[in-house]
Amino acid sequence: MKDVAALARVSLGTVSNVLNRPERVLPETRQRVEQAMADLGFVRNEAARHLRSGRSRSLAYVMLDAANPFFTDVAAGIEEAAEESLFSLYMCNSGNRADREAGYLSHLVEQRVQGILVTPLDPEAEHLAAVARRGTPLVIVDRTTRDESLCSVAVDDVLGGTLAVEHLLDRGHQRIAFVGGPESIGQVRDRLEGARRGLAAAEASDITVIATEATTVREGRMAGERLLGLAGRKRPTAAFCANDLLALGLLQQVVASGLRVPDDLAIVGYDDIYFAGAAAVPLTSVRQPRHVLGRRAAELVMDEAANPDHIHQQVVLLPELVARTSTLG
Repeated sequence: MKDVAALARVSLGTVSNVLNRPERVLPETRQRVEQAMADLGFVRNEAARHLRSGRSRSLAYVMLDAANPFFTDVAAGIEEAAEESLFSLYMCNSGNRADREAGYLSHLVEQRVQGILVTPLDPEAEHLAAVARRGTPLVIVDRTTRDESLCSVAVDDVLGGTLAVEHLLDRGHQRIAFVGGPESIGQVRDRLEGARRGLAAAEASDITVIATEATTVREGRMAGERLLGLAGRKRPTAAFCANDLLALGLLQQVVASGLRVPDDLAIVGYDDIYFAGAAAVPLTSVRQPRHVLGRRAAELVMDEAANPDHIHQQVVLLPELVARTSTLG
């Protein structure tokens, strides 16, 4: 910094202001300092800066599954809000592993990130509250939690399940399957609960549950084999899947079996990822506001980091059904 100050013919304090409070420096002076930095190849020592301030200008998002486009869309919303506030963003993938999730959280606290956003396996896990107790703001993303000392942003999945089944009932379907699992995932439970509420309100038969071990395309194909193996009038005429990856796998299996969608089986997915509308048979899906979900979560964690009067919020967003060929024909 002393070399930069000498070359630009300014004080050390002016160089510091250009780096940290550029709005305080006249444009022509700032340009001269920045040119000196470029000529000298000056790079700010962020590690030293973090030691002085106690925090970095960084956020981190620990996503549940980087292979699922839903979470990368959420991450895009987080990144947009972070960039606008001049924060950098670390992306971490727990890969549906609780030990990996806890390890990332511990590491990020050690790195003194300004705030952490996480889509956890278990929103009531002790290691989440432990992060907050250590002084690092943390927001739960795409999950709800009973812990009111944490902010959360989620979507009303019970309503989403109801919307999916109401749509199928309106299309004349009475024998409906739910494809999803495991039930340890809160969203799977909530979407199934919403589906059952929709059926009960219409005084229709209970739903046929085709349980899966994960919410992947492969599991969707395997569920399709079981569903299509049901005999005669026991076979559902429509299926509501816990997410779009399952629905796309089911769609593949139905088409590979020589059957038609929606004539032989109508299909509704959940999330409305890009591939839902781009499938060979465009997929009806319950849309989650993925970008808004991420952006709102980022805004909450940055407010908690900067605002001593921050009030914890549990934000619940509303889903909407997007009807396409897989149910409309």
